[in-house]
Amino acid sequence: MPRSVKVKPVVMLDTVQEIGVYVHRFHNLDLFKQGWYRIKITVRWEDSENLSFGIPARVVQYEAPDLDQRNIYGVWKIDDTDNSFSSQTFRIKYARQDVHLCMMVSFILPRSRFADLPSTAVILKFELLYAPTLENGTDVQASLDDSPAAIHEFRIPPKALLGLHSYCPVYFDALHAVLVDVSVHVSLLKAASFSSASKGFDRAASQDVKDILLVKALLASRSILLEELQKISKGVGEPVDILEFMSKMNHKNILKFMVHANQYAMIEEVLGQGKPQNGLEGGNGSLNVLHVSKFHSLSQSELSDCFHSVGDQLFYLWNIFLKFHRDNTTKVVEFLRDVWAKDRKVEWSIWMVYSKVEMPHHYINSGNDESSRRGGSMHKRVSSLWKLPDEPLETAATCAEHRRRSIAQMRINNSSIQDMQIYGDPLRIPVVIVERVMNVPRRSTSEMSFLGHFDFVDSHYLPTGSIPDAGGKKSTPRSNTRVLKIVVFVHGFQGHHLDLRLVRNQWLLIDPKVEVLMSDANEDKTSGDFREMGNRLAQEVVCFIKSKMDKATRYGELGDIKLSFVGHSIGNLILRTAIADSMMEPYLRFLHTYISVSGPHLGYLYSSNSLFNSGLWFLKKLKGTQCIHQLTFTDDPDFQNTFIYKLSKQKTLEHFRNIILISSPQDGYVPYHSARIESCQAASRDTSKKGKLFLEMLNDCLDQIRANPSEHRVFMRCDVNFDASAYGKNLNSYIGRAAHVEFLDTDIFAKFIMWSFPELFQ
Repeated sequence: MPRSVKVKPVVMLDTVQEIGVYVHRFHNLDLFKQGWYRIKITVRWEDSENLSFGIPARVVQYEAPDLDQRNIYGVWKIDDTDNSFSSQTFRIKYARQDVHLCMMVSFILPRSRFADLPSTAVILKFELLYAPTLENGTDVQASLDDSPAAIHEFRIPPKALLGLHSYCPVYFDALHAVLVDVSVHVSLLKAASFSSASKGFDRAASQDVKDILLVKALLASRSILLEELQKISKGVGEPVDILEFMSKMNHKNILKFMVHANQYAMIEEVLGQGKPQNGLEGGNGSLNVLHVSKFHSLSQSELSDCFHSVGDQLFYLWNIFLKFHRDNTTKVVEFLRDVWAKDRKVEWSIWMVYSKVEMPHHYINSGNDESSRRGGSMHKRVSSLWKLPDEPLETAATCAEHRRRSIAQMRINNSSIQDMQIYGDPLRIPVVIVERVMNVPRRSTSEMSFLGHFDFVDSHYLPTGSIPDAGGKKSTPRSNTRVLKIVVFVHGFQGHHLDLRLVRNQWLLIDPKVEVLMSDANEDKTSGDFREMGNRLAQEVVCFIKSKMDKATRYGELGDIKLSFVGHSIGNLILRTAIADSMMEPYLRFLHTYISVSGPHLGYLYSSNSLFNSGLWFLKKLKGTQCIHQLTFTDDPDFQNTFIYKLSKQKTLEHFRNIILISSPQDGYVPYHSARIESCQAASRDTSKKGKLFLEMLNDCLDQIRANPSEHRVFMRCDVNFDASAYGKNLNSYIGRAAHVEFLDTDIFAKFIMWSFPELFQ
């Protein structure tokens, strides 16, 4: 008879993943449709074959929603078919509308199906459900259960599963521009233990390895949660009493386990060979078992006791944290949002390249009489100092391509929550090359210094509320005064006043208090004279400023005014013409930030796009489009009487404290050098009068950007390189229109630039 096999019971330890989602506020930025809306949330393992969803474990309404009963229908619900959670249904009637949902839902994800702390991530999915306003009652519910209007997903990477406490802004898409203020909190918790029969030493030892790693993971999660709780408590200025808990954190078995932690680290390192990211299985199973038997000094009961003790402590801390968050939700969300905003520049540096360049007085001899008398030595001296790249446009494209290749080789596995609109396909995201321009003193008429003292152009601003007086001196009004911030958005040729709405939305996210003017004064009127368009814009801007000033003074004393402009394409020439208009003169001292998106500041001289040039010829000859004549310097036989040449003499850029020129080497509609206000090879080789006048025009523009010795300003050039593979092979991509319009169809480039330098937009 065969001998009976002795079965040894083994206590199986297990953990669960808990993810708390606080949905604080729904803010409508730019929804195109009024109606009924609802937020649906699901959580699942990323690589799960059967889409293992998290189970909503608890829901807390920590404040009563501030909704009129006419604007709310039903209550929140949990759907058992897909384990989803849905907020109550609320009605959106107008833009910039807030709905304070004030609820927390906690999801539990079982981990028993994974042998170890998983190498897979968790996907957090938000769906925006919509039903028309005309429907009500059961019709609303039925419509909302149909396909979602928009989806925004986030990825919680494996490193973050031990502990994560992060602000998580949900911004659906260009057609559903809303901001849902959400904070996400992740912790590892213990699950109930159970007994299982074990046949043989190998299985028992293997289970010991898993238990050791689980205890280590719980200890790490406890440390993260304790540290984050203390940091957030200090950040919001609200104390949390955990001193007694901390004094009793470690009993003898926990301390004994921690003493041998280095030995277990050696085990984990051996076992991890051949399997990335916390793999349990090593290359030699018997070697793993031998390591366990050699270093494992805790009995099974001691290890189990350690597991339950740490698990109980972690569960206690987790509940303290959730209650603390509910009691101080507004402060906690604001604190986490500030932390999130500060981390944007570092996180998004994957797609951004930073450099510093110098701003010369002259690229080559400008033909100035004084410099001409100094002879050819001066010309050589300047050329050697300020040598242009052989092909600036190709150089920029090559730099972006190198960046894309490095991104393709990256293994992005950080510990922060990942926005899948960006991380879903990193190679599709625009690469932004940021040039921070170093400054030199202005040119003087008595002295032409090419080796003068260089200063960095830094973002040093006047104190909040300071206003330059008529003499240029700064005075600081009383602290109770209000700062009025206005941003004017100007569309381009045959454009629409909402063309720049995506940039506007990002600005509003950074500074919700800003007043926005989406200019429509020249809508359907962009074929005429720039002077007429500029005058119409100036009237519109002055009227808007006066109305906002009157409104501000009714609610208190008006202190400073910050007037900013954003222009796309020829909208930049329109707004510069408006700034030169006499009616704008009283407001020039308030100019703050200027963003030029693909603006032809130097016109279309030396344009290399022959197909597009043919289109310009057609518009001039057959359509008689006046602004095209002005763009191509054919509006007057004398170059010095042309519109753009005269505009360069106007002080249109001088008063801005911050200037950002956004260009793209893929944009065939605007010459690359013109959008960047710099020279090009064709101009540097042109020895004719036209070439000299072009360089004079260029230097006049640069002189306006250079800071006075007593002032500081920011000047940046930002090259945006889009994913050209998304365009395909068509006429738009061939003539360069695709990239020109892409500035209006995507906001990722604006998000990168604006959140990397938020101080320029506040």
